[in-house]
Amino acid sequence: MTPNPSSESVPRDEAEARERAMLADPSLYRSEEILRDGRSILVRAIHPDDKERLREHFQGLSTESVYLRFMGMKRELNDADLKRLTEVDFHDHVGLVATLSDGGRERFIGVGRYVRKPGTKRAEVAFAVLDEHQGRGIGSVLLEHLRRIARAGQIEGFEAEVLSNNQRMLEVFAQSGFKVARAFDSGTVHVHFPIDETPEFRAVSLVRERVAAARSIARLLSPRSVAVIGASRADDKIGGAILANLVRDGFTGAIFPINPSATEIHRLRAYPTVSAIDQKIDLAVICVAAAAVEAAVEDCIHAQVGNLVVVASGFAEVSEDGLQLERRVCSAVRAAGMRLVGPNCMGIMNTAPPVSLNATFASVPPVQGNVAMFSQSGALGISMLDHARARNLGVSSFISAGNRADVSSNDCLAYWAQDPATAVIVLYLESFGNPMKFARIAPAVARLKPIVAVKAGRTTAGKRAASSHSAALANLDVAVEALFEQAGVIRTNTLQELFDVVAMLASSPLPPGPRVGVITNAGGPGILLADACEAHGLALPKLADVTLAALQACLPASSGFTNPIDMTAGALPAEYARTIELVGTDPNIDSLVVVYIPPMLTRPEEIADAIARGAATVPAAKPVLSVFLSSEKAPARIHRGARGTIPTYEFPENAALALAAAWRYARFKDRPQGTALTLGASSVASIREVIDRAIEGATSPRWLSHDEIMTLLTAVGVQAAVAEEVVLSEVSMASARVGFPVVAKAIAPGIVHMTEVGGVIMNINSAVEAEHAARMLQERMSAAGTRLERVLLQRQIDAGIEMLVGMTGDPTFGPLLVCGMGGVNAELQQDVAFRLPPVTDYDAAQMLTELRISRLFDGYRGAPPGDRNALIEIIVRISALAESAPELTELDLNPIKLLAPGKGAIVIGARMRVRPLALPPLG
Repeated sequence: MTPNPSSESVPRDEAEARERAMLADPSLYRSEEILRDGRSILVRAIHPDDKERLREHFQGLSTESVYLRFMGMKRELNDADLKRLTEVDFHDHVGLVATLSDGGRERFIGVGRYVRKPGTKRAEVAFAVLDEHQGRGIGSVLLEHLRRIARAGQIEGFEAEVLSNNQRMLEVFAQSGFKVARAFDSGTVHVHFPIDETPEFRAVSLVRERVAAARSIARLLSPRSVAVIGASRADDKIGGAILANLVRDGFTGAIFPINPSATEIHRLRAYPTVSAIDQKIDLAVICVAAAAVEAAVEDCIHAQVGNLVVVASGFAEVSEDGLQLERRVCSAVRAAGMRLVGPNCMGIMNTAPPVSLNATFASVPPVQGNVAMFSQSGALGISMLDHARARNLGVSSFISAGNRADVSSNDCLAYWAQDPATAVIVLYLESFGNPMKFARIAPAVARLKPIVAVKAGRTTAGKRAASSHSAALANLDVAVEALFEQAGVIRTNTLQELFDVVAMLASSPLPPGPRVGVITNAGGPGILLADACEAHGLALPKLADVTLAALQACLPASSGFTNPIDMTAGALPAEYARTIELVGTDPNIDSLVVVYIPPMLTRPEEIADAIARGAATVPAAKPVLSVFLSSEKAPARIHRGARGTIPTYEFPENAALALAAAWRYARFKDRPQGTALTLGASSVASIREVIDRAIEGATSPRWLSHDEIMTLLTAVGVQAAVAEEVVLSEVSMASARVGFPVVAKAIAPGIVHMTEVGGVIMNINSAVEAEHAARMLQERMSAAGTRLERVLLQRQIDAGIEMLVGMTGDPTFGPLLVCGMGGVNAELQQDVAFRLPPVTDYDAAQMLTELRISRLFDGYRGAPPGDRNALIEIIVRISALAESAPELTELDLNPIKLLAPGKGAIVIGARMRVRPLALPPLG
């Protein structure tokens, strides 16, 4: 769990700096969390001025809860107790509280704390949750946050004394993901466990996070009452349009117009404020101007509204003042236990008949179906709904998130993953609020349901300053591509492509293989389709002999019988139906595309009927697609056969693209998940020691020294060539210690690529040659306008394939790992693959298969092969390093010498750059 700012729009760098500051000084700790029932709370550090709130919390506990917490009867917290429990040092004693805003007043609903056991690296934990809030997961949330603070404070384990009848507390520990040990003694259970981050703990935390997010969106989309703040009789105003849509589309709950100047709108009683309504409101849609939003939100908090949608613009998208307003609103909403959609959005929609919620200002009424949609853009959201209706695609639910101050695509993914009404998820994204969270959630969701996305801004991100090979090779779109590839997200370039893909996924099975059968009544479209299939990784195989014989018996001799099957322009409906049956049941075919160009000889309606009849005979596991090459849509009767909806396309290329996307997704679902490396506590401690020392007092980024780099590589288990960094006077003796032959490398400020200025001298075979090389380097650096500070003497490794493994820190996505051809031509060749941490062993192996030079690993044309597994190991270990050191902003291991299989790999060149998280991002 990561302490999170309230807004997904907070830059990643700012969020990480905030987190680091909170862990360094836990008295600043503050995080908004969603509980398993979908409501939010604030978790923060306890302060000395919390004495009365803590006393009130104690008084709110039942006698039984007091007995279980204090293991005996306790009537009150006296002044000494309150002082001890609120004036904590946040080193040996840490206290956190879970709070809710109750009518604008903060109220404690849970308290958790740990106290370090003197002279040890262990601490005792304890929790107390108000009875009416027990069972919501508050204890688990507090435990996870206490664990983060404790690990940052070098505490290695927790323990607790729990009464044996305190089953809820024992369940919190048992279900935490930690390896909990128990010892029983006279009605008391002594619980103790290490608090290292294990795969089991991460899995439990992720599931808790997903369940909480899903339930919060379920509550948001299933209100029983809606208030429209800023409602109007005029449908051309947003408040009027949303109210009209709620009424027109049959919202099943109660609707309350809010307008202080009206008593009735659309035959509904109007109210001046939400708090004037005498019943609970589940959802308020705020349609007033930005300047009036804060007051409206305060009224909703006072009225204890369930959730909010803020349609108004004028927030973070326009100015710094707007950003601060947005953050104030979001913090107030989350502290009150609500979720917020927007601001600057077009609303939400749920077509499920028990709800029938259309709280948007879209003019197009929704059609119920199995496609869920998320859009950052309100205007494009309206267009998406319009296109969905035109393509006969029904919507299960729709969320226009706008600025994503609170509710994000990550929350929606968690909900749609378990929503039985949703089969396909559609995302229109302009930016990522929390890509690391997306990288955790999306793969799990994509293994259940396809996610199809359009990510805008593909060409706007340029190269950043090339201070390393890795930075020069990366850009923002590379990061997006890497994220989607890892997550199994189907990326499309345009909205048309998106709907082409969704049309197939929403109505057809995934293809069991890449083999496509094509049926057409004209040769040209068949050839276009064949070319497009091949371009997208699909194949048109030869049909089985028995199939060919049957086709020759039912089609004219002038037909073409090599796949594609060209029935010629005179093909009749009966011939279409029979050919579809024969080709569709062929054992060499995994999917079928039927192409029709309307000639004068047949009517499209008759062919549509024939396609529907023929498709019904094709095995259900094989998708059937159709292409109607006409300015008119395919007749609706094509969808009325026993098979149901058949995806139809205007052009052959569209069908090929959709089919190929479905096949790639099918392969993603079948591929292994792989395993990411979790570093041990001692490795993390070594890494943090180097990084913290390097950035201490730093006001600008700095390159790490050779010794610092070697310490980091050793900590993660990556082997580097023997080397020493010395001043000129020590070159002779150091070269002998390193062992000949050696390489001398200049260390000089301002030089990125040493080979360009003669900063590398090889084949040094004696101490005398080493001294001479050092003097040459001094002269060359002087000629290059810099100075030689030190010399790196490194044992020369001649054998091996030269590879590159690197990392560059993206201000939005965080660390971006790269692997590719190494050496001086790395940027020239551009033969690279990218992934975002955590990179599993499977991800790393896939990166290698994407490289054009991957054949070298197997010994290309007699050349020595390389140790592929060793390179995979390095990628996984550098991924773990990047996760442990967010201050690491650039890293190059170039070259890495890939030795013979089983012999490993050795890092020859290494550069690493760090910066304090509070500094602005590079580039």
